[in-house]
Amino acid sequence: MPTYKIRGIDVDFPFEAYDCQLVYMEKVIQSLQNKCNALLESPTGTGKTLCLLCATLAWRKSLGSFSTGVGVTSSQNSGGGADSQSQSTGTKRPTIVYASRTHSQIRQVIQELKRTSYRPKMVVLGSREQLCIHDDVSLLHGRTQSNACRFLRRKDIKREKSGCAHYFRVADYLKNNPQLGDEPIDIEDLVKIGKSSGPCPYYVSREIHKVVDILFAPYNYLIDREYRKSITLDWTDSVLIFDEAHNLESLCADAASFDLPSWLLTACASEAKKCIDLTVQRRNESSDKSHNPDDFAILRALLLKLEKRIAEVPIESKLGFSKPGPYIYELLGDLNVTHETASKLIKIIEDATEFLEEDNQQKSKDNICRLESLGNILKIIFRDGGSHAQFYSVHVQEVEASMSDGFKGKATRTLSWWCFNPGIAMQEFPKMNVGSVILTSGTLSPMDSFAQELKLDFPVRLENPHVITSNQIWAGVVPVGPSGYSFNSSYRNRDSLEYKKELGNAIVNFARIVPDGLLVFFQSYYLLDQCIGSWKTMTQDNSTTIWERICNHKKPVVEPRQSSLFALSIEDFMTKLNDKSTSGAIFFAVCRGKVSEGLDFADHAGRAVIITGMPFATLTDPKVRLKREFLDQQAYTKREVCKSNTLTGEDWYSQQASRAVNQAVGRVIRHRHDYGAIIFCDERFSHQNRQSQISLWIQPHIKCYSKFGDVVFSLTRFFRDGRICGPTKMKLLENVKLDQNSSKESELVEQIKEAPSDDKPTFSRSSMSADGNVSNLNKLQVLDKFCLEKFNPS
Repeated sequence: MPTYKIRGIDVDFPFEAYDCQLVYMEKVIQSLQNKCNALLESPTGTGKTLCLLCATLAWRKSLGSFSTGVGVTSSQNSGGGADSQSQSTGTKRPTIVYASRTHSQIRQVIQELKRTSYRPKMVVLGSREQLCIHDDVSLLHGRTQSNACRFLRRKDIKREKSGCAHYFRVADYLKNNPQLGDEPIDIEDLVKIGKSSGPCPYYVSREIHKVVDILFAPYNYLIDREYRKSITLDWTDSVLIFDEAHNLESLCADAASFDLPSWLLTACASEAKKCIDLTVQRRNESSDKSHNPDDFAILRALLLKLEKRIAEVPIESKLGFSKPGPYIYELLGDLNVTHETASKLIKIIEDATEFLEEDNQQKSKDNICRLESLGNILKIIFRDGGSHAQFYSVHVQEVEASMSDGFKGKATRTLSWWCFNPGIAMQEFPKMNVGSVILTSGTLSPMDSFAQELKLDFPVRLENPHVITSNQIWAGVVPVGPSGYSFNSSYRNRDSLEYKKELGNAIVNFARIVPDGLLVFFQSYYLLDQCIGSWKTMTQDNSTTIWERICNHKKPVVEPRQSSLFALSIEDFMTKLNDKSTSGAIFFAVCRGKVSEGLDFADHAGRAVIITGMPFATLTDPKVRLKREFLDQQAYTKREVCKSNTLTGEDWYSQQASRAVNQAVGRVIRHRHDYGAIIFCDERFSHQNRQSQISLWIQPHIKCYSKFGDVVFSLTRFFRDGRICGPTKMKLLENVKLDQNSSKESELVEQIKEAPSDDKPTFSRSSMSADGNVSNLNKLQVLDKFCLEKFNPS
């Protein structure tokens, strides 16, 4: 295993590192040594995660040995439960917290950790839904599950047989297995341990995390204050890593915001009424005076008054009612809910929630308690003395209730308090004396707006190139279609029949030229539905429709609006892609949708991606409108004070669209032997200001075309050229001698599998399949010439 000396630190790396990987690791170590923050962009396929782990752990190891073999003393028996402090000893070393958006991403990171030589003490934090193995509680979800767990644990403390046996076995198991966490373990491993040996996986991870060198967790454990309180760490000089951080700003803002629909208030009032009835019933039956019905009566009255107060807000337009953030205190003050009284109200809500959950447990009911969410809303509003309200807006809007709300077809109002300063969450870290915050992703560009939004200084920045060569990528702006009609998906043009017809004919051409998998991204579900609907009725020379001609070349799959159907659509796409009787599949999707977020369309799954336009958010959306106004006001104030350039509403609006484009195009070209095309079907991408916001690694390859025929010719030649695929199988075998004892062997085998066959174009199962026969290639040349002359798809 090669060792690299980077800024005085010996870094073990599993393979021979590329230059861009060494640069990336150098930036990571620079950030750690200087105790400063870093923004690091590196395209997918450049080994970003592996570099990040190796550099960070090498730096940590240089400060002293890892904590492997160190056990944790659980203090469950003292009555404090598994939430008590551990009794760990030893010299304090900085803890690394590695956060990603989802557990599936964390699982991939741990697989990368296993490939390294580093073995720090580690554990993964997960939710009860993922870790609970109790026969009954594991069937529950959300707050209901958490409260059921709490109810059973209290029985344990009292040594009641009906409590959770798994929880009670945690202390003994950890005492007898101090090595747990010395080797990389995932959530699935913790669950297996629990099922085989008995201890609760959830509380095992909660105990181990107190003595680890590196902790893996979802984002919310860092950006959400309540979740962060559950982590027992010394935050001083700690390292916080946010992987796949391209959506971090919106996640931070959402975590600090809330939407309170009137149906939720109605449900909470009903729960308060139930608490009154239960309290009176228990007093009459058993003289139980542990709860005061007057408290619950006050709560119910306040909820009904708040619902009435929201209903009285004057809404004079479809845009709704908007006020600056501090108005929330005026609205609640009318109900005598103030900074002085809020804490008492929150305590009543917590008592009511606990009371209801206890009753549900006794009666074996799986009812969702809504009151707890109201308590969280009040905590958001009344924290820190209200100084954060200046970064918020109050909004009240009337909408039609959905089926899930139980008020289908009825008009309902929603009170929203939206945070427009994502930095509120991130600015907590300097106050905690965190050493470094590292944000990394394949798509952070444009970086300036990203840093300004998070309100942190990022002295260390990197926009890394890709490890591929120039003949592995085709990137072009297509300003016009086959008939010469301009591609511009702005609001003025996108609903015209001419635009939809031209776009459809262009996609027919691309579906014919691009082998295997093709991804097409629209700005919105609305435009996707409109275009496909039109293509199913538009015919060419009174023959087949545009949609039928697309289907002749690729079997279509459309991204569903419902999240529950998404997995089925992916399965459908892969089935059609791997069907040898077809020439590939085409996935119609939307920017900011699930297809554009984190999915891997490597190799034949994604040979090209088409961007049909700039995915600007809807200007009339209240949240978008208020965000723009907030930034404009902030920029005006700062310019008056310090004359500095700050992010305006228009800057943010434009750069959000560019970041969505970067995220979508990142679905293709996923490793160093991959290749693909990026097709921008909108004339606005030819403007320099638009191209400057595209990921830096793509920019040098972008070529602007004036004629659609030139695009067809260039793209056809790109996919016919066998050399685009990087090293062939034969060249890899000739240039590399496999060492049977080397850790590189499995990776090299995978490289050889990925590489194309020797000196042959990789057109397998494509509409342009070639078997190396010269006559077949000549036929393709004639076909291309015919298409170039006609310009229209055949």
